[in-house]
Amino acid sequence: MTLKFRIGTIEVDRIIEGEYPFEAAANFLPNLTAEQLADNRGWMREAGALDADDRLILCIQSYVLRTPHHNILVDSCVGNNKPRPTRPVWDMKTDTSYMGALAAAGLTVDDIDIVMCTHLHVDHVGWNTRLENGRWVPTFPKARYMFADREFAHWEAENAKAPVLPFQDSVLPIVAANRHQLVRSDFALDDHIRLMPTPGHTPDHFAVVIGKGRDEGVITGDLIHTPLQARYPEMSMRADVDPVKSAATRRAFLERYCDTDTQCCTAHFPSPSRLKIKRWDDGFKCESIPT
Repeated sequence: MTLKFRIGTIEVDRIIEGEYPFEAAANFLPNLTAEQLADNRGWMREAGALDADDRLILCIQSYVLRTPHHNILVDSCVGNNKPRPTRPVWDMKTDTSYMGALAAAGLTVDDIDIVMCTHLHVDHVGWNTRLENGRWVPTFPKARYMFADREFAHWEAENAKAPVLPFQDSVLPIVAANRHQLVRSDFALDDHIRLMPTPGHTPDHFAVVIGKGRDEGVITGDLIHTPLQARYPEMSMRADVDPVKSAATRRAFLERYCDTDTQCCTAHFPSPSRLKIKRWDDGFKCESIPT
């Protein structure tokens, strides 16, 4: 399993919190037909993306980008001690997997300068905070946490209607500590790192583009979850806030990077999670980059 690689001059580390069968493909992808599943079952299983019970295998992970100027952590997974009653495997988790993976990469929480959250879903903000003396405090005490401004506004409004636990325990404490920075989803950090709006899964989701002068790599976030969505770009997953926009975003993304050298680093594809996009009839296929 490759955990360290390069995109141009940027060294990248995968920080894996977990990788496991997640949910039945037919539940996760409501428009997936039995015929489509049967047609694709063989190669999906061979790719380690589908188990014997037709459950999608997903990876929960962060990426750390070591640029000439910053150590940037993209997305922060699920976290520990968080009440997540709808997901038993995430509920009040206390394991050492995430912090162990960070240490194995030669990093401490003090080494992270910037945390970028592609969106504010539960499995992308969890390690933003940790429990200390009964309070949620920033896990990465020296970091600026970057949230897309319209994404933040959306969840702030949702939380005002009814409690949104991940927003309350993993985002608002960052604001209270004055460690947050609201940015546009097309924000450019420097000449190596910039954001690209990829809405649909959430209102102001962004991808993170890597490369000086060209797109050498991109961290996808949740614009795509599984290789089946490359084969069928219009197949949106059940939690997409706008399935039509999500499908259009995904197809545009896949068209943009199809048959190029751009390394696509996915949030949830099974290991190695890093691939190049190739055309496949009216859809696309994901070719893993050799380790």
